[in-house]
Amino acid sequence: MNTATSSELLSVVASRELLGKRTVFAGIGLPTLAAALAHLTVSPELEIVYESGVCGAHPSHLPETIADAVLITGAEAVLSMPALFGYVLQRGNIDVGFLGAAQIDRWGNLNSSVIGDWHNPKARLPGPGGAMEVMANSREVFVVMRRHDRSSLVDELDFCTSPGPDRALADGIRPCGAGVTRLITELGIFARDGVGDPLRLVAVHPGVTVDMVRAATGWELAVADDVLTIEPPSPAELSLLRDDVDPERVYLR
Repeated sequence: MNTATSSELLSVVASRELLGKRTVFAGIGLPTLAAALAHLTVSPELEIVYESGVCGAHPSHLPETIADAVLITGAEAVLSMPALFGYVLQRGNIDVGFLGAAQIDRWGNLNSSVIGDWHNPKARLPGPGGAMEVMANSREVFVVMRRHDRSSLVDELDFCTSPGPDRALADGIRPCGAGVTRLITELGIFARDGVGDPLRLVAVHPGVTVDMVRAATGWELAVADDVLTIEPPSPAELSLLRDDVDPERVYLR
């Protein structure tokens, strides 16, 4: 079967965005899939770093959590979490922080804490883990989201878990990185250059129109002058993803 599922589509497209990157701080789930596939395709020298302290992971199969023992075997280094955050992340040694989120706004602020009112939520989520530090200290951040609708891409977050550089500057804090520069969804790719620049639509999947994206986005959509059409996952990319990256279907759905 060469028809890609939503998870496969997002993983393949996100992996391509890692072309030319050297270090990636990968969250669990789709970011892990994308980073692992990129290591086999566009970025063979990519060093994958996990929040548990593992640097240069070479797992025999996908980890189910950041504390999965499979990450340790063959890793380039295993650091304590204070060393990882203090010497690797906060010293600016991460090219890309790769995160997921429940909500994002046009400035790249993320919510991974609660949907609805804090005191009476519709859903209480696991929280950010190290996402706040990743947002603040990575040179740039990529976000991949399974859902693209007005409850996920919102004009105003229900709760700001991980503020981007614009919000940090407004609070008198000088950001270290550019914040979210790429957002990959089931409808397309958004990009921004950094502080003061809102996310804008730069590419769509085949069969998706700008009007479809506009209808599913909770803020007034900014659109690039030349919106590209994303190349669908190739049979080779899908084969690698299914047979080599995640044959046990840890994250693929």
